Amino acid sequence: MALTLTTPNTILGVLEPKADTNRMVANAFTVLAGTILLAVSARINIPLIPVPVTFQTLTVAVLSAAFGWRIGVATVVAYIAQGLLGLPVFARGGGIAYLMSPTFGFIVGMIPMAYIIGRAADAGLSRRPLALFGVMVAADAVCFALGFVWLLMLAAGTTWIDQSNVLGSAFAVAVQPFIVWDIIKMAFAAMTVTGAWALLGSRKA
Repeated sequence: MALTLTTPNTILGVLEPKADTNRMVANAFTVLAGTILLAVSARINIPLIPVPVTFQTLTVAVLSAAFGWRIGVATVVAYIAQGLLGLPVFARGGGIAYLMSPTFGFIVGMIPMAYIIGRAADAGLSRRPLALFGVMVAADAVCFALGFVWLLMLAAGTTWIDQSNVLGSAFAVAVQPFIVWDIIKMAFAAMTVTGAWALLGSRKA
C-alpha cells in the first residue's frame, strides 16, 4: 500500500513525488514549512487585547485546503507542540505557561479547523471557490467557538472583561471585531487555493 498523507484531490497530492520514501520526506518537509509559516503569520499581528489580530487562520485555511486534512492537522499539532516546548512561535511568545493564555483556545481551535477544511479538500472541494469558502467560514467559526469558550473559562477577575457582563463583554472584545476580518481572510484563502489549481491546470495544458 502506498505511503501517503494526501489525496489526488489536493495540490500536494498532485505535486508530491511518486516514490514512497520521497513522498514521506516531502510530507515531513511540508509540515515543517507549514509550522514556519504559522509562526510568521502569528508574529505579524495587530496587538489587540486580549486577542491579537493575526494571519494564522488564513494560513491554516490555505494549508489545509491545499494539502488535505492529515497534513493540515499534523502541521497545526506540530506548531502547537513547538510553542508549548518554548519556541517563540505564538503571537506573544511561547512556553507551557501559554496554556493559561486567553488566546490559547483559538490556537487549539485551529486543529478542528484544519480537519474540516482538509476533509473538504480531500473530497474535491478545493477546486470550487464558493463551496470551499463556505467550508472555510464554517471551520473558522468552530475555531472561534472553541477559543471563545476557552477565553470565558479564564475571564474571571480579569480587567479586560466587564465582570458584570462576562458573556457579552468577551464576545465584544474577542469575537465581534474579527468577524468581518476573518470572512475576508477566508475569501482570500479560497481564491488563493482555487487560483493555484487554475494555474496548475494551465501549466499542464
